[in-house]
Amino acid sequence: MGGGPDTKQEHLLAVLPFAEPTAIFDRIRKNHPNIKISFHSLTFTDTAWKGSKEVPKELYKDITILVTLSALPPSPEDCPKLELIHFFSAGTNHISHSPIYTDTDITLTTSSGIHGPQIAEWVVMTALVHSHRYAKLYEWQKAHHWGKGDNHADLMHISDMVGQRLGVLGYGSIGRQVGRVAKAMGMDVIAYTAGPRDTKESKRDQGFIVPGTGDPEGEIPSAWFSGLSKEKLHGFLRQDIDHLLVSVPLTKETTHFLGKEEFEILGKSRNTFISNISRGQILQQEDLIEALKKEVENGGLRGAALDVADPEPLPEDSALWEAPNVIVTPHISGLGTAYVDRAFQVLEVNLTRKEKGERLINVVDRKRGY
Repeated sequence: MGGGPDTKQEHLLAVLPFAEPTAIFDRIRKNHPNIKISFHSLTFTDTAWKGSKEVPKELYKDITILVTLSALPPSPEDCPKLELIHFFSAGTNHISHSPIYTDTDITLTTSSGIHGPQIAEWVVMTALVHSHRYAKLYEWQKAHHWGKGDNHADLMHISDMVGQRLGVLGYGSIGRQVGRVAKAMGMDVIAYTAGPRDTKESKRDQGFIVPGTGDPEGEIPSAWFSGLSKEKLHGFLRQDIDHLLVSVPLTKETTHFLGKEEFEILGKSRNTFISNISRGQILQQEDLIEALKKEVENGGLRGAALDVADPEPLPEDSALWEAPNVIVTPHISGLGTAYVDRAFQVLEVNLTRKEKGERLINVVDRKRGY
């Protein structure tokens, strides 16, 4: 979407799972008086992407802009004037089978870029909870037990992160902020991307950036790796990675990207700790469970922090719940008080660009899947 200036009358419909954000809408109306705004609150089920009921089709009839998490018109015929859909999620894999995605050229944008600060804190928090044996310390606290006379052998073998290597599998906005924090903690950071990043321009972050965060110029990694083949992926995984962040988008190419063979490479080199904040389907979950069960002396993984699972919700009988070296959270790492405002900030950047006839940011490439 680009070209000449566009200041025609617009009708924006927001279908979102919370109360109407009146202050944000007032801000949009003030800066974009040509936009009429409608709001429909839609609660979601525990699958995170499915609404508890259908949105009335007539709401879509006259809109030109839709803001949504996952609710979409049932068919292109139900939204003849729709030109732009802004998603509150970082990815669009959850709606990739919708006729709106497959059968139209409606511009799709995401809220990629807003999640970095919150998710980076989750990544560091869960890694430290694991490495500093916090579960044991918390049990001592609950029992009102000082623990001073106990056997502290495992606590004496805690390694801080200085000099360790973080491998970022998917150096997008989230990976860049995790890399920024990791470097501040003394870690070496290496990056993996689907395509090569061999020029200064290609290493820049072209999407939305929360001020003061991330790696805008792509200067943090000490080395860059790329390529979707097994050979290229394994070349990256063999770089003595202590902590692997899984932050690639879920696409056809990255589905089950990491399995038995990849976990063996990581286990043999550094007994890698894995953090997955992307999608559960990127990992072969049963293979991950087996790698986590294996003793580190025999090439097992040190542990994992998983904010996503396959399927979601994670079944009650999954072995991951009871695994002593695993931290499981219910797909909440990106949530926080700033989420809604930042997601609308991305939209507002694009509303201004649209009115000026400029290229939009965070546009989904349907061929790539993100």
